[in-house]
Amino acid sequence: MNFISIFYGLFLLSVLGIYWSLAQQKLRLWTLLIASLVFYASLHIQYIPLLLALTYINFRVGLEIGKNTSPGKHSLDWQISNEDWQFAQGDWNRRRLKLLWIGIILNVLLLLGFKYFTPLFKFAFHVQTNSSDSSFKLIVPLGISFFTFECIAYLIDVYRGAPATEQFLKFATYKLLFVKLISGPITRYHNLANQFNTLDLPNSDRVAEALWLIARGAVKKGIFADHLGIFVDLCFGNLQRAGSTDLWLATFAYGLQLYLDFNGYVDIARGSAMLFGLVLPENFDFPYFSTNISEFWRRWHITLGDWLRNYVYFPLGGSRRGLVRTCWNLFIVMLIAGIWHGAALGYVVWGILHGLALVVHRLTDSMSDRFENLEQFWQNPLGIFVAWLLTQLMVFTSWIWFRLPNLQDSSLVIRHLWGYPADAQFAQKVYVDALNMSQYQLTWVLIALAALMAVVYTFNRILKLELNWPLKLVFVPLCFYAVWLLAPEGSLPYIYFDF
Repeated sequence: MNFISIFYGLFLLSVLGIYWSLAQQKLRLWTLLIASLVFYASLHIQYIPLLLALTYINFRVGLEIGKNTSPGKHSLDWQISNEDWQFAQGDWNRRRLKLLWIGIILNVLLLLGFKYFTPLFKFAFHVQTNSSDSSFKLIVPLGISFFTFECIAYLIDVYRGAPATEQFLKFATYKLLFVKLISGPITRYHNLANQFNTLDLPNSDRVAEALWLIARGAVKKGIFADHLGIFVDLCFGNLQRAGSTDLWLATFAYGLQLYLDFNGYVDIARGSAMLFGLVLPENFDFPYFSTNISEFWRRWHITLGDWLRNYVYFPLGGSRRGLVRTCWNLFIVMLIAGIWHGAALGYVVWGILHGLALVVHRLTDSMSDRFENLEQFWQNPLGIFVAWLLTQLMVFTSWIWFRLPNLQDSSLVIRHLWGYPADAQFAQKVYVDALNMSQYQLTWVLIALAALMAVVYTFNRILKLELNWPLKLVFVPLCFYAVWLLAPEGSLPYIYFDF
């Protein structure tokens, strides 16, 4: 069931009708849970038993971690010595730590098993599978990366002192909530559980905001991202025939496609959740206007960045153990981010590049603190522009390994980025037959799209201006009509469904 489809619209309206007709919180949670199972069944019905089992296992592990089994220091029944109490307390903490590691290892092995089983199997039995290499592939459950990361976050939060839930219905609804199950945003349990306790009917302003989020998300995905995706697929699907200019255009087009596709999905997810009285965290904050790579990761896939920072970077020591250790921690975090995205080596290269970029930024920042002239340069308009240009050039070129995780393909693109002529038939096939525009016109389309993003950024972030809710309601049907009229036939799948 695609978010941009008549079926999803009817599904959402039906669930909303049932949901708000019920007064009891428990019945509303049951409605969300059943609807989530129906939604996932329309995509990967075979993995529903697995998700339910994992949900229950993590629920039970969380209960055990959060269970206070240590004796009270001032017991009324027995007078225990201070040494005995400290021993019992230490034994209890060791047990909790063991349970935490069992839960983490279980979730990590599940994630890596699904993502890495196929390439490892092919590597181990290369001779046997070589003839039908493409026919053997383990289908990864949709949303398994987001699912396992949320489970790990919950277990660690409970270990750190957050209360473990004793209500399986509430935990299962949180884990399987259909609006965020497939591609996030990554949401902490206690954030959503508090909202489950006060499920109030949204007011007109909130409804208008929800519909506006869904409508603009549909425009980002259905019109902009999918049209860009047609060109990107044609160009990167014909690497030997594409010229240097074509590859540069495809690289920048993919960067915009990935952002609009994922951001559009999150907008629809957040808008849908808002209609149920729930607020999901924001996942993007104009990342392509960042002036350094650290700022980029505070604005791009925000919930993933928060997860990596809270559950990997800080436990490694963060920035508290000196510059060298800080740089090493940053590199490790981004390497893990690359591995999380997939089994292909291209994702590892992508993670390494971002890790090195974060290290360079940290070293540059440290040098700027020592040299006043250097610090002043980065603060003046020219320095800000140079920093923005270098940051975005690094980000967009690194997307090559993200889009083409096979190192043979991505290395071919890198070699052909300068001075490589296009095949004579390539322009006819791509620009004339498929896009009905010239290479020059496509360049201006990308520039116009970037300019539109700059205008929105100026209004939202600099001028702090937003549309009021009556205007949003006016634009909602216009957006849906534009998607119906202008979206290409056969909507492209969401990119982050692969992760």
